Amino acid sequence: MTIIDSPAIKKRSSVSIIMFTVILTLIPALLIQIGFFGYQILGNLFFGISFALILESICLYLQKKPIKLFLNDFSAFLTAWLLVISMPSTSPWWLIAIGIFFSIVVAKHAYGGLGSNPFNPAMIGYAVLLISFPKLMTSWPESNSINLNNFLEISTIIVSQPFNYVADAVASATPLDAIKTTLFLGNTIDKNITSFNSSSYQLISVFYLLGGFYLIFKKVISWHLPISFIGGVFVFSMILFLIDPTNFMNPIFHIINGATLLGAFYIITDPVSSPTTIKGKIIFGILVGLITVIVRNFGGYPDGVAFAVIFMNICVPLIEKFSQPKVFGYE
Repeated sequence: MTIIDSPAIKKRSSVSIIMFTVILTLIPALLIQIGFFGYQILGNLFFGISFALILESICLYLQKKPIKLFLNDFSAFLTAWLLVISMPSTSPWWLIAIGIFFSIVVAKHAYGGLGSNPFNPAMIGYAVLLISFPKLMTSWPESNSINLNNFLEISTIIVSQPFNYVADAVASATPLDAIKTTLFLGNTIDKNITSFNSSSYQLISVFYLLGGFYLIFKKVISWHLPISFIGGVFVFSMILFLIDPTNFMNPIFHIINGATLLGAFYIITDPVSSPTTIKGKIIFGILVGLITVIVRNFGGYPDGVAFAVIFMNICVPLIEKFSQPKVFGYE
């Protein structure tokens, strides 16, 4: 018989360690993004994170909370990171600033700060920008292959943009946006567009998938939310695809494009704005997948992950109520 000294329960990982681990798994995808689009994404990250930490400090000061303690949890850092990488790398500084303001001040601290926010802060900021500035938020730079020169051209880290900046001809639509435009014009879907072709967006998504698997392996997140979300996207898109393959995208295209894999492992797994019960996580993930497919196929926006997450954040208390396990000793 082995005697174990107390305490028998191991110390849980702190919020800062968990957040830092998540950030580390995002770095490989960031490097690929730099290879495709250049160092400006790095400049955007530096500005976005810096502005987020400033706003976080101001909000903590006004609430008379210890600034250093809360800044060290990396939550504002991660929120800014997720928002910036979801935006085109050509986004002007003021667009990033508006998104960060709504993420940190409105979606987070207006509800009491970390642990009290009912909505995912990064998705609130993204949704506000997408609704308010749809052209800027859907105009990504054109890049079909990794350019090693992008790693040498440090001068591209900061590209100043005026307030009335509009993306020029070098910008291109994402695969989801291209499909949406094709269907809007009354044309059928080209199978070559919906196939896996190692495009910039698809390759970046693959690295989000690898990072997500690592988080599951290290038990930073559980598999229930991401797998149920990806499964929901696959099943519901497959149903539509089987009904009419000329007007609906195949399920693999849905998964490897857009924010599906980023959302599966880094967005809906937010422990504050998602359910805590296993049954609740599965229900939440499946319904986020359903709404994502509905928005992509029938809505006015090419991607629907942000809207699906925000809508289901509203439903979390209801999901928690009906998914709580019975208390032992009570019927």
